[in-house]
Amino acid sequence: MFNSRLGCSTISFRHQELPAALRTITGLGFNELDLGALPGVCNHVPYNLDDTAVAAVTADVAASGLSVRSVNGDIGDLNAVLDDAARLARERHLEALLTLAATTGAKALVLPCGAFSHEAVKSLEEDLDEIAAQLIHAGHRAAEFGVELWTESLHFLRFCWNLERAELLARRLAGSGVGIVMDFSHIVAAGEDPQEYLTRHHGRISHVHLRDAVPGNINLSIGNGQADFTAGLRALTLSGYTGHFSLELETRDITDDERPAAAAKAASFITDHI
Repeated sequence: MFNSRLGCSTISFRHQELPAALRTITGLGFNELDLGALPGVCNHVPYNLDDTAVAAVTADVAASGLSVRSVNGDIGDLNAVLDDAARLARERHLEALLTLAATTGAKALVLPCGAFSHEAVKSLEEDLDEIAAQLIHAGHRAAEFGVELWTESLHFLRFCWNLERAELLARRLAGSGVGIVMDFSHIVAAGEDPQEYLTRHHGRISHVHLRDAVPGNINLSIGNGQADFTAGLRALTLSGYTGHFSLELETRDITDDERPAAAAKAASFITDHI
């Protein structure tokens, strides 16, 4: 029913328990998902991700019959200054998320582009260096598990929140194998132009998240904001992008009961423009 390159993030149905969210996604006709593992945003994946939790989530996903494009996770602020104990805890969480990505058959683990703050811990350049170093390290670890490492940049709420910082990070990641996730809503919320984003990230985009926005607000249903998906998706095609897309409908302009219908409407619209 929908384009085979279009999936749905479990974040779209974060109000449901994971098995119910998976049933909703399959019932709508999707064949692919992004698995939300973001503490405070989507609790489908426990933050304390021990072997038992990994096995339980993997079993739920396998029972759904859905394929997993990515696990969207978080191992903490990548520009934070950590002591040895905190670094070890971060590494253990990274290993757990990579284990989950591998056992669910995901193509990649997605990590954020820095802290939930636009302010530098040390300085702009030093923080970007540290974020890039941590992502590259995570990418090396991901390769050990047979998966890729992507980062969602730009992200309106994170350190790399605008075009300038996203490009500076992308330059530091060049040649590392770390992919970039483009999110229309974060670009628009930052007051930036998706077409300019595509120009600056030509050939670097590994995955695309879809949600609408207006400047300052990322939480709108597709069609209720200012994102020009028609032009943006056309530009992606012309740029040679052949990757996949995911509806990440963390919207706050509809009720939970309206979410399935809104997701189906958005998927039909996007399918017509891929």
